[in-house]
Amino acid sequence: MAKTVNDDYPGNSKPMTDEQLKAIATANYHSKGPNESIDKSTKNEKQPETQVYQFPTEIIELPSKGKLYPKGHPLSNGTVEMKYMSAKEEDILTNQSFIRQGVVLDKLFKSLIVTPVEYNDLLLCDKNAIMIAARVLGYGKDYKIKLKNPNTGEDIEQNVDLTQLKERDIDWSLLEEGKNAFEFELPACKRTVTLQLLTQRESAQIDKETKALQKLKKSAGTTTTLKHVITSIDGDTDKQKIRHFVEGNLLAIDARAIRQYLNKITPDIDLSVEVLDESTGDTFRSQINVGLDFFWPDLQV
Repeated sequence: MAKTVNDDYPGNSKPMTDEQLKAIATANYHSKGPNESIDKSTKNEKQPETQVYQFPTEIIELPSKGKLYPKGHPLSNGTVEMKYMSAKEEDILTNQSFIRQGVVLDKLFKSLIVTPVEYNDLLLCDKNAIMIAARVLGYGKDYKIKLKNPNTGEDIEQNVDLTQLKERDIDWSLLEEGKNAFEFELPACKRTVTLQLLTQRESAQIDKETKALQKLKKSAGTTTTLKHVITSIDGDTDKQKIRHFVEGNLLAIDARAIRQYLNKITPDIDLSVEVLDESTGDTFRSQINVGLDFFWPDLQV
């Protein structure tokens, strides 16, 4: 059974050294899984004892606090267990096929999650927390970013402590325990829609539909997303009617109101950091740009 090495992650506990991480990665990569055992049915042969390598794990808090998952769901307690990255996961990060398909990070996260959960059930608002945890458990909490000073246009390097990233402030009073459904009256047409926060399942479907439209030289990213965000109109859950409404009857002012409302209720990790402008002594905020170098800066991909 996996053990937790730092109960207060991502607190002030001392992170594992590079040497410790390399030792764990090497051992895990060449070990048998914890459920594999040697067949001892042959009594005449003396079998060596099976050496079981344990994966160190951490309990990661989810931005949603589990409130949006149904009661009894593995993530409804607001946490997910993840293991430290091993050499196996480095193979995933360098898999050219996964990179070309755009699924490399999802393959990585699925490999690292220990909690028995259907990956497609994962809310997108919790994925950033999984991503940050994967980076910390793989290569440590320090991440060097490059950005432009908006005042001078000069390039700046900034070291970010990923364990210090905060969660977004949202209106928690609008979230009902165990329910991912929000009634919202559209300000212009006055119709009532039910909205949902997207999961990995809907995200994959949106990507599929968007790519199909791109092949037809069509751009409909906004409407495609809204077709999946809206689950009913005045209580009617018919998907064809929802699609027809979004494509032909949804006013821009109402679409904007939906986006603003979703922003108000969506838990997430704030991926912006405060940066010091040494020339003026003032600070400004900048987003962390995440790519494959987020996990392995020296990858040649």
